[in-house]
Amino acid sequence: MLRTKKKTPAELVRQIRDAVTVIEKQSPSERSNSKVADELAKRFQQAKALLHGDPDAEPNQDLILAYLNEMFSNSLVSRLLTDLPVLEFEARKDVVSIITMMLHKEFNGRNPTAEHIAQNPEIMELLLLGYDNPEIALNCGAILRECLKHEALAKVLLFSSSFFKFFTFVEVSNFDVASDAFATFKDLLTLHKEISSQVLENNYDVVFNSYKQLLQSKNYVTRRLSLKLLGELLLDRTHFNIMTRYISEPRNLKLMMNMLRDKSKNIQFEAFHVFKVFVANPNKPEPILEILLNNQSRLIDFLKHFQNDKEADDEQFKDEKAFLIKQVEQLHR
Repeated sequence: MLRTKKKTPAELVRQIRDAVTVIEKQSPSERSNSKVADELAKRFQQAKALLHGDPDAEPNQDLILAYLNEMFSNSLVSRLLTDLPVLEFEARKDVVSIITMMLHKEFNGRNPTAEHIAQNPEIMELLLLGYDNPEIALNCGAILRECLKHEALAKVLLFSSSFFKFFTFVEVSNFDVASDAFATFKDLLTLHKEISSQVLENNYDVVFNSYKQLLQSKNYVTRRLSLKLLGELLLDRTHFNIMTRYISEPRNLKLMMNMLRDKSKNIQFEAFHVFKVFVANPNKPEPILEILLNNQSRLIDFLKHFQNDKEADDEQFKDEKAFLIKQVEQLHR
C-alpha cells in the first residue's frame, strides 16, 4: 500500500490507459479471465483515493490538479466512456465514481473537468447515446445528470440537435432506462431555467409536437411523468411566454379535458393542474373561451364530483378545485 501511494498522477493515468488498451483488444472470454481487469480495478481504487483522500490523509489539491491534467491530456475521460461496454460491472461503477468526483473538484472558482467537457462536447454526446445500450445506460445517466449541474454543460446539450433524442429515450421498452432518461430530461429542462426557456421558446413547435406524443404515450409512466413535468414548466414564471402560447391553443385544452377523464386517477390529477392554467388565464383567446363555454355546465358538474375522496387529505387541492369551479361558473363572453 505504501508503494502504491507513491505513484505520481502521471504514472497512475498511464497505467489506467495501458490497462484499458489491453482490455479493448481482448475478446469477451479473455476479459473474463484477465489479470488486466484486476490491475485496472486497483488503479481505479488508487484514483478514487487520490481524489477523495483516505482515513489517514486529506486529498492533496496539487496532486488532484496534476491528475486531472493528465486525464485531459490523455483524453481519458472520453476513452473510458467509449469503453464502458467492454468494462466489467464494478469497473463501470468506478468510472462513474471517478468522473463524478472529478466534476466536484474546483480550483479558484474554476471547474477544470466541466471546462474540459465543454471544450469536448462529444463527451456529452457519448453520455447521451449511452441510453442506446441498456448495459451502460444507468452509468451514463448518472454521469450525465452530474454534468447537467453545470450550466455550460447543460447548454451544450440543450443547443444540440441531440436534445431531441430524449423524446425517444424516455419511451424505450426497458423501464429502468426509460425512467433514468426521464430523470435526466427533467433535470435538463429545470436546473437552468433561463437557458431551457430560450430553447423551448425558439423550438416551440418541434418541442411541443414531440411532447404531445409523450402525453399520448401507451406507457402509463411516460404519460404521468410527462404530464407532471408539463405542469411544473407551465407554472414556472421563467416560462411565461411558453405558458401563454401553450394555453392559447385549443388542441392543448382538448387534450387536457380528455386526460381529466383518464381511467388513472393519477393522470387525472396531473391533468387537473394543467387544465387549471387554461381556466385561470384572465386573457383567454376566443377559441379557448368558446370551448369552455360550450362545455360550461358539464365541466361544473364534472368538477364538483372530481376526486372528492382526495379533498379530505389535500387541503390545497380542495381550495384549488373550489376556485376552479367558481372560475368556470363565472365564464361569459
